[in-house]
Amino acid sequence: MTRSDRAGAVLWLACCGQFLVVLDVSVVNVALPSMRAALGVSEGDLQWVVNAYALAFGGFLLLGGRLADAYGRRWAFVLGLALFGAASLAGGLAGTAGTLIAARGAQGLGAAILAPATLTVLTASFPEGARRTRALAVWTAVSVAGGAAGNLVGGVLTDYLSWRAILLVNVPVVAVCGVLAVRVLDATAAAGGPGRRPGIRIDLPGAALVTGGLVLLSFGVARARDLGWGAAVPVAAMAAAVLALAGFVLVEARWAAAPLMPPRLFRRRPIWLGNVLMLLAGGCYQAPMWYFLTLYMQDVLGYSAVQAGLGFLPHTLLTVAVGLWLTPRLMARVQHRALITVGALLAAAGFWLQSRITPDDGYLSGILGPAVLVSVGGGLFNTPLTTAVTSGVDPADGGAAAGMMNTAKQVGGALGLSLLITLVAGTGRAFVIMAAAMVLVAALATALPGRRDRRRRAPGCPAVRARSRTP
Repeated sequence: MTRSDRAGAVLWLACCGQFLVVLDVSVVNVALPSMRAALGVSEGDLQWVVNAYALAFGGFLLLGGRLADAYGRRWAFVLGLALFGAASLAGGLAGTAGTLIAARGAQGLGAAILAPATLTVLTASFPEGARRTRALAVWTAVSVAGGAAGNLVGGVLTDYLSWRAILLVNVPVVAVCGVLAVRVLDATAAAGGPGRRPGIRIDLPGAALVTGGLVLLSFGVARARDLGWGAAVPVAAMAAAVLALAGFVLVEARWAAAPLMPPRLFRRRPIWLGNVLMLLAGGCYQAPMWYFLTLYMQDVLGYSAVQAGLGFLPHTLLTVAVGLWLTPRLMARVQHRALITVGALLAAAGFWLQSRITPDDGYLSGILGPAVLVSVGGGLFNTPLTTAVTSGVDPADGGAAAGMMNTAKQVGGALGLSLLITLVAGTGRAFVIMAAAMVLVAALATALPGRRDRRRRAPGCPAVRARSRTP
């Protein structure tokens, strides 16, 4: 296999893995009524078909990212695929609600290992520059397409086959990807091959604290929606979450030999500020936007599951087209922070227009018009923001950086949705809050360093070498 063919196969593998991970965040939404009827799932337990995946995914992402650094990218990629595929098979064959929910949690764990590995595979295989920009643009576009395609794929499979098909369809895809990964990822595995890398240990106390903290925080916010913010269960869960996350910060800073979030990464402004922007943007673009638009199309416009999925196609096509064709060309000529700022402002304008929808609006005025601004904005800022939080990272910390970025995005989406459902009384107000969040993203993005600043600070830069020789 030539170097070009291997690079193409690596890109295909990374994008396929990421598509599966993002797809399964939303693919079960339209199948929930069928699952409830088939397995006799109660209304209270039904939400955990979705939440079990989201909580395991968000909670274990930092650990999953560090596994790639410790044991090698190929090992982590194949392990994530195997666990994801086995859990998909178990969920598709589940005969009880408990089995289905447990399988969805195991799917989330597999996704938490796989998602950071897909990004570290790319950043290790494509050096910084135009080739990496194009690869990240494709990876980002596929991520957007996977999130948007979930409702459509779930609707088609549920309506024409069975709800079980939305889980079982993953199995043959995982098998093909696993075979190809073993063949082509050997050249991109971490130093030392598939075995453990010397000097890197897994921070199990940190993993337990951050996972427990994020799960408790998400659980507390979700229960506050049903019981109220002053109820004992959500208050206790959120208090325990604060203690666990504070303990995690202390462990990472003082005692962890190989921290899941190395403190040295936070000395770089693009990383810590970029992850803050990821968190805010994820609270708008991840689950919240799809959730509220799905309700509008199905409850107000009377669309079926398949029709609602088709209604999201303009969002997907516009975001992918802008992200694949326009953004990489602009990134070669325009400061990345400028693209993030402009994209976030366009998205804010689109969310504000979306907040004006009424029951009398149809698809063209209520959905398609705002979709143009929201999608073009997302297509403009996604790739430069991903580039900002992964550039200049030591290869030994590549998995940690990828895990942090995915955690920020996933936790932002999960917490954003729970908070919006809990705090607002209508779809319009939710989109007003999203618009305000994107204005904040635009404002904070101006503080990201420009490309000249990054070159001056990059290791190996002549200015840095000159300073290092000065007594």
